[in-house]
Amino acid sequence: MLSVSPPMLAGVPLTLVFYRFDSISSLPGLWLLLYGTGIVTAGTFSIRVVPIMGLCFIALGVLALFTPPSWSNAYLVAGFGGLHIVFGLIIARKYGG
Repeated sequence: MLSVSPPMLAGVPLTLVFYRFDSISSLPGLWLLLYGTGIVTAGTFSIRVVPIMGLCFIALGVLALFTPPSWSNAYLVAGFGGLHIVFGLIIARKYGG
């Protein structure tokens, strides 16, 4: 919790700033990057596959920032849906849950 909280808390004012300056299309990239950062840092205290998942979130966040805004929802689904499922299955199979 201590590792993942700072990036998540940083996301609150950044989200408000992006919204205020009408950069809403950049929010998915920001959220994926910050979540990935939190997972990488939290993964320091976990099994090796957890920081790898965080790096995948970071990669999706970078892609989301530099591709058409119409793809944003697909990146959010791929990250918060797909990556969690894939890595959850890996963790369950390899580490027993």
